[in-house]
Amino acid sequence: MIRFFSALGQPVERALCFMGSLAIFFVQGLVQIFTSPRIILRSLRQIHVIGFQSLFLIVLISLFCGMVLGLQGYYTLIKFGSVGFLGSVVSLSLIRELGPVLTAIMLTGRAGSSMTAEIGVMRISDQIDALDVMDINSVSYLVSPRLVASIVSFPLLTAVFDVVGIIGGYLTGVALLDMNQGAYFYRISSSVTMTDISCGFLKALVFGLLVTIVCCHQGYYANTRKDSVGPEAVGNATTSAVVIACVLILATDYVLTSIFL
Repeated sequence: MIRFFSALGQPVERALCFMGSLAIFFVQGLVQIFTSPRIILRSLRQIHVIGFQSLFLIVLISLFCGMVLGLQGYYTLIKFGSVGFLGSVVSLSLIRELGPVLTAIMLTGRAGSSMTAEIGVMRISDQIDALDVMDINSVSYLVSPRLVASIVSFPLLTAVFDVVGIIGGYLTGVALLDMNQGAYFYRISSSVTMTDISCGFLKALVFGLLVTIVCCHQGYYANTRKDSVGPEAVGNATTSAVVIACVLILATDYVLTSIFL
């Protein structure tokens, strides 16, 4: 029994230590936003990297996601004689759930992995130590601008995802399957409320902070990994960051959805 509880306690202890380290790291990065000099210039550069350079990917994914929703929704609703509700199905699915979640997952793979790899390489090549030697706060220099960029980029890209996805549903339902155009847009305007939109944006904001802090944390402490060292540690840190961020996105989505409903 002692061995059983010992084996059970070790992963729990590691998980608690990780969550505590993540929380402290997040608070440090958040505080430095308000005290760091020239935070605006560095944040603008990160907005370009995280937001603008991901725009084409988000538009492409959202277009096909909306088209698939329109196609599946049409052939499901037609069985019940409720094709007129296709606009509600597409818009609410995107705004409440798919928009924030898929945007966050796509940005985790595209921008989050890049954050982890870049900071991880700086760690194993002693560049972060050099910043500390020069009396430059490394968290302020590397993490805080990315937090600001995620606060700006994730909600904006989620809005783009929602709009393009609704257009994709329109292309499938109206242009391809000859649904009434007026009924499609009427159902969108009558079913979508500001509460739905604000909840979607709040989810996007929370996901952005989660993705950024997890990816930066994994890269920043890549040198402390026990499973590998050097370049291999950076690769493993990048893999861990993407996996942990995606799991936290889905878990947090459930929690937030249960609160808002």
